[in-house]
Amino acid sequence: MNSPSAAETVFLNFSCRKLEQMADRIGTCLDALAEDQVWQRANEHSNAVGNLVLHLAGNVRQWLISGVGQQPDLRQRDAEFAARAGQAKDDLRQVLNQTIQEAIVVLQALPAARLTELVEIQGFRLTALEAIYHVVEHFSGHTFQIILLTKAHCDAPLDFYGYLSGPHENETP
Repeated sequence: MNSPSAAETVFLNFSCRKLEQMADRIGTCLDALAEDQVWQRANEHSNAVGNLVLHLAGNVRQWLISGVGQQPDLRQRDAEFAARAGQAKDDLRQVLNQTIQEAIVVLQALPAARLTELVEIQGFRLTALEAIYHVVEHFSGHTFQIILLTKAHCDAPLDFYGYLSGPHENETP
């Protein structure tokens, strides 16, 4: 059996930590928003925070849990963007956190040799490593959209970097 190298272990562990960190930041945003603000759109060409949360959960499920973890792909991508209301922010948080935890189980159990294995997701053929990297990058991008929308709604600091004024040895950059 191939045991993971230090680089593979670092990559997988860091990917898990980043997904958890970004999900926590989205949770902070959901805490700051009123229920109606979660579903407000600037216009018909924009997404609400609720849509972005559903989209992230769908993307992680399709790419990591299904594509890399070899579970059935049940994603309904169009429904993520079509939603206009319905799910309370606590429900959205639960869906996102549950999805992240399932993805982490997949990543923690992933044999090192599978990182270079080709997978097919949304018609793309790429390695499992590339799929993981894509998901973390995609998740981060939409997290920052959610942060921007939250700041626009709330006009208040979210204090994600308060640790910079004190000790931060255990923080993930």
